[in-house]
Amino acid sequence: MSALDDKVFIITGSSRGIGLAAARKLAGRGAAVVISSRKQEACDEAARAIEEEGGKAAAIACHIGKEDQLADLVEKTIARFGRIDGVVMNAASNPVYGPSEVVDQEAFSMIMRNNVFSAMRLAHLARPHLEAAGEGSLVFVSSIAGLLGNRLIGAYGISKAAQLQLVRNLALELGASGIRVNAVAPGLVRTDFAQALLDNPDRVRTMEQATPLGRLAEPEDIAGVIAFLVSPDSGWVNGQVIVADGGITTTGGF
Repeated sequence: MSALDDKVFIITGSSRGIGLAAARKLAGRGAAVVISSRKQEACDEAARAIEEEGGKAAAIACHIGKEDQLADLVEKTIARFGRIDGVVMNAASNPVYGPSEVVDQEAFSMIMRNNVFSAMRLAHLARPHLEAAGEGSLVFVSSIAGLLGNRLIGAYGISKAAQLQLVRNLALELGASGIRVNAVAPGLVRTDFAQALLDNPDRVRTMEQATPLGRLAEPEDIAGVIAFLVSPDSGWVNGQVIVADGGITTTGGF
């Protein structure tokens, strides 16, 4: 019997990449997972794949930038499973690559809304259901871009730095209810979300050479950290950021 048996987790941005890898990991340990991304068809496909592997999954499309859809995501999860034990905030936006001078107000507002405000809003929408369950875990998929200066994804990094402060604030606000709030900060991961960075072979080689483990991360590398953070094994971990970057931040950057 697994410690995650009969637990229910919402995972945003989970039709592919890190979110899907986390959903598969949690479902494989007995949890029911809610697959959520913008397109219902993509959610259906991912949920079906998990069910074919013997897991329990539901597909509920949600645009994280729309508050009514966030509320709908929570309500439909309760209607389907009757409880929520945790939320993995994985969905994010990064429409602009380059230095901060190329980021206009519209793009910056969208990045901050989707990466920070929507995560905060979803946390509070889930809160009463986590309290009803007697405990709960909120996990933010952040980035080392929130810890280091970055010439390529500066606005995204600013939003991720703000997100890490949100983790600390929520840990203080929700801890008395038994709800733990933590983050994982990956380095570069081989996902569609990072494709614009992966398309440059020279950059990939530089990253691989700069990383002490000598490779980039796969989504499954981050899924294992997420599984730890939602499990009782991390029951005394709260308000923390686990850096999962193959050691690249030990070098002081790249």
